[in-house]
Amino acid sequence: MSFLVQLAAEEAENPLIPPIPELVIGFIAFVIVFGFLAKKLLPNINKVLEERREAIEGGIEKAEAAQTEAQSVLEQYKAQLAEARHEAARLRQEAQEQGATLIAEMRAEGQRQREEIIAAGHAQIEADRKAAAQSLRQDVGQLATDLAGKLVGESLDDYARQSRTIDRFLGELEEKAEAAR
Repeated sequence: MSFLVQLAAEEAENPLIPPIPELVIGFIAFVIVFGFLAKKLLPNINKVLEERREAIEGGIEKAEAAQTEAQSVLEQYKAQLAEARHEAARLRQEAQEQGATLIAEMRAEGQRQREEIIAAGHAQIEADRKAAAQSLRQDVGQLATDLAGKLVGESLDDYARQSRTIDRFLGELEEKAEAAR
């Protein structure tokens, strides 16, 4: 038995197994501290964790909404840019057409003015030719009258006679010229 007593005494002195009253006091203290933490600290911790979770989820939702809005704005800008490019191309085409029309009108106006200038030139030449012919007719008539007066030996100062003589002489010249053609 001494062995058993010695074993019981060793058991009581075993540092790994605490005495029962210490175990009970430790358990009661643990329950009190755990209860205090569960009542006071755990709700605050859960509240802070819930706020963080909501903030993170809210941030993610806001980021997704901002990304969706940015994508929508980007699509709108792309559509406006495409529309502006289309409008610019249309205006450029319209300007080219107006330029071509303007060039055609200016060419037609230039052609018309050229024709008017040519017609005026021909009319001026014709008037100058008639004036030159009239002047030549008078000069030739005067020379012919003077020559005829010298040949006939009398003065042909009478204007009516002079005019008839000149007209007859020039008429004969014109007939000869046409017959020679």
